[in-house]
Amino acid sequence: MTRARSAVPVMPLPQAPMSAEAFTDGRGLDAQQVRQRQLKGHDNRNTQPTSRSVASIIRANVLTRFNALLGALCVLILIVGPPQDALFGLVILANSGVGIVAELRAKRALDRLHVLTATTARALRDGVMIDIPLEQVVLDDVLEVSSGDQVVADGLVLTSTGAEADESLLTGEADTVRKSPGDEVFSGSSVVAGTMRYRARRVGPDAYANALAREARVFTTPPSELRDGINTFLRWVTWALVPAVIILILTQLRRHSTAESIRVSVAAVVGMVPEGLVLLVSVAFAVAVVRLGKRKVLVQQLVAVETLARVDVVCLDKTGTLTDGRHLRLHAVEPLNVEPLDRQRVRELGQAALAALAAADPSPNASLRAIAAALPLSTGWRAGQVVPFSSGRRWSGADFGADGVWILGVPETLLAAEAADQGLARVEVHAQAGRRVLVLARAQSLDLTGEPRAIGPRPVALVVLEDVIRPEAAETIRYFTEQGIALKVLSGDHPRTVQAVAEAVGIPMTGPALDASRLPSDRDELRRLLDEHTVLGRVGPQQKRLIIDVLQAGGRSVAMIGDGVNDVPAMKAADLAVAMGSGTRAAGAVAELVLVDDSFGALPHVIREG
Repeated sequence: MTRARSAVPVMPLPQAPMSAEAFTDGRGLDAQQVRQRQLKGHDNRNTQPTSRSVASIIRANVLTRFNALLGALCVLILIVGPPQDALFGLVILANSGVGIVAELRAKRALDRLHVLTATTARALRDGVMIDIPLEQVVLDDVLEVSSGDQVVADGLVLTSTGAEADESLLTGEADTVRKSPGDEVFSGSSVVAGTMRYRARRVGPDAYANALAREARVFTTPPSELRDGINTFLRWVTWALVPAVIILILTQLRRHSTAESIRVSVAAVVGMVPEGLVLLVSVAFAVAVVRLGKRKVLVQQLVAVETLARVDVVCLDKTGTLTDGRHLRLHAVEPLNVEPLDRQRVRELGQAALAALAAADPSPNASLRAIAAALPLSTGWRAGQVVPFSSGRRWSGADFGADGVWILGVPETLLAAEAADQGLARVEVHAQAGRRVLVLARAQSLDLTGEPRAIGPRPVALVVLEDVIRPEAAETIRYFTEQGIALKVLSGDHPRTVQAVAEAVGIPMTGPALDASRLPSDRDELRRLLDEHTVLGRVGPQQKRLIIDVLQAGGRSVAMIGDGVNDVPAMKAADLAVAMGSGTRAAGAVAELVLVDDSFGALPHVIREG
């Protein structure tokens, strides 16, 4: 199933002007035009450092109130006493070292974050299509992509031959998007069928994928009441120690020399500094990290363990989080009333035909892979002519000789008049349950002169497919509910599909699923809707972030669990970000917790540790 137009919610980006004269002859850019754009910086180079340098990380972890207090006392001892009396200064090194190592590891992960994985692009230069390095793509370049290629710059489609784009990386929607001349394409999406040429309108840091990566690279630290409480305690201790030090020194000066008085006073004051408390907290976090590591949970920031235990709202993506995200499952093959075959015969013949169609397609999609996994291939079925799936036809098919011509496609295309009434009604029932429905039909022949056409197709059965729900999802959702944690499902898929999955895993529903494309811009009204509804579909990346912001403005502590690039803005805004191990590198880089084996069942253990 495909959508006609892209609906990627693009964040505000500066739009560079296009040079119309470059396209009057259809030869693309010439060498001089390329050089002019490179000199102006209108190319695809994208050097984006993280928001924190190594120096700033060291400074933030060394120049703390705790270190200043102990450091001053340590310096005094080194001036007036033997060095061995200053061994308590090692606590400074240990405490600072733990923080520096953790933040440097997070910095390295952010530095490696890239949404674009392509290294080359095909560009029309001086009338010739050539391969060029990614960074040499410039504004107004005419680029060509075909099945399997990634779009490397935001642009406008010039020509399309059955082109379909997978924008799930950016939007979270599982359906592919048909691309026609005049449509927009966005960097980070990929072509899954056909070929198209597009004109680059935004390149380098202005392109959607790079802007998203730039936002993700900003370093943030999850909130920690324990850390904040210790800092507040140290602040009061500091003020209390000032008069205590003065009184001690004055008292000791009556009995000892100045150097000895300072040494004795420092020894007494060091005992008043709670360095053991600070170190103990770091050790407790480190122990929790080791324990959770045994449960395949990667903790990328120490305080994340405590933060999840304080969360009162968990926002979830659907695809790749509640569901497997990579596979479908064959739910049923439902015969239609087609004479003279009876229902059992239709079911048996239909299943054999489905298995043969799945085996015959040279590039099977997720639906055909699910069918192939569920149905064994019968002997004797050999395909002659094969027509792969296309969004223009919206069906695929094959001629199996004596076993007939069989096609598989969407209901709107293949349900004939005699089966339309009962078929569409049953399709609607399955759609409301969150399932996908295809129609298996038998045709008289295939006409391959020009655009492939099926002659006389007659629907035989409905092929019902469903998402694979993670086996531990229901139990973990139940645990969250028992702990009083509110749940919000934010997905780019159709609201009814998302609601069906949410109900299947036991998420308490407080209202029907909302279509996020109709959400109000007023924050107060949006907060009211979020209080009344649990599931939102058709949610774009920036809408997910807005929802997180609104929940936080209402005093909620929010965690975001996701796996795709489309989840990154929300994960950055949330108090805690949790990524699935099989998700994108971008999601894993910005997350404080990563579920290495994708198991939701580890989250209750994280909460218990916290």
